[in-house]
Amino acid sequence: MNRLRADQNLRVSDFDYDLPPELIAQTPLAERDASRLLVVDRAGATFHHSRVADLACWLRAGDLLVANNSRVLPARLRATKLETGGRVELLLLAERRPGRWTALAKPARRLRLGARLRIEGHHPGQMTPLHVVLVGMGEDGSVELQFPDGTPRLEDYGEAPLPPYIGTKLSDAERYQTVYGSRPGSAAAPTAGLHFTDALIQDLRDKGIGWAEVTLHVGLDTFRPVTADLVADHRIHREWCSVPDETAAAIAATRAAGGRIVAVGTTAARTLETLGAEWDEGRPRGLTKRTELFIVPGYRWRVVDVLLTNFHLPRSTLLMMVSALAGRETIMRAYQEAIRERYRFFSFGDAMLIR
Repeated sequence: MNRLRADQNLRVSDFDYDLPPELIAQTPLAERDASRLLVVDRAGATFHHSRVADLACWLRAGDLLVANNSRVLPARLRATKLETGGRVELLLLAERRPGRWTALAKPARRLRLGARLRIEGHHPGQMTPLHVVLVGMGEDGSVELQFPDGTPRLEDYGEAPLPPYIGTKLSDAERYQTVYGSRPGSAAAPTAGLHFTDALIQDLRDKGIGWAEVTLHVGLDTFRPVTADLVADHRIHREWCSVPDETAAAIAATRAAGGRIVAVGTTAARTLETLGAEWDEGRPRGLTKRTELFIVPGYRWRVVDVLLTNFHLPRSTLLMMVSALAGRETIMRAYQEAIRERYRFFSFGDAMLIR
């Protein structure tokens, strides 16, 4: 069941906009923190133009940045059906138990229960091919796969699952990872974090801005468009998330001292607000669970005060989330401002700071 608190009349079309295709960033900039930064001040609904490298200028000493330390799995696998030789592309989403994965398959309509697939390694002839069996079909279009010998070392067989709107091959796979990512498990990058460098994080710390981490493994909703007409009719998928006790303690200390909680990306924000539903100011504790929290306009924020985020696809749940923080009209005006100023959009694009 969706954890949704929203105007029941909100329409998905309320979150649509026209984006010139040339503004979709196809490659990352040479320097991670060179991206532009559109600062949105909620109080006056005003905009400022800056750079991610100058992020500290828009925050305050005593604020706490909270980032998602999930790493992207090399989860795109190219397989061959043993029975027919037909090709299938697989995208692993989540390991449900050892060797058993939920995945997307293309073309899924040509697969049947019991189908056996073969996956070659990056060095055919030098590596043992993988074999996988299709053991389940989900109502949401996903499939269940079983690796009979357990999950292999995916780095030997898979590649980074870049979004479908990126048509340029990535020359360095690490550019689709954050510099601080340490917990493998995501099907897509927590893209707001791609702007950070070790030097930028140190600069923020030197200026009295704290750093803490949570984990949310990005899953199916990143790849599924919203097909409902009403926002309330959309079923959002669960994602695994975790907040360490030390991060919960840092949040409590920051709030007690009057600092702000700054979520680095919508995945960190979703995790923090999942924590907020169980928050006890007197006994701050972390959590580990699957979250189904759906944040849209009308939602009451409990933990996040400020949000650093990239620009999101039209009609997406992530655009709904940022609209819940700044207001739909303000966000849609901000997006039009970014289009006029020729900002770069989506995963490898520029950033927005909502404060």
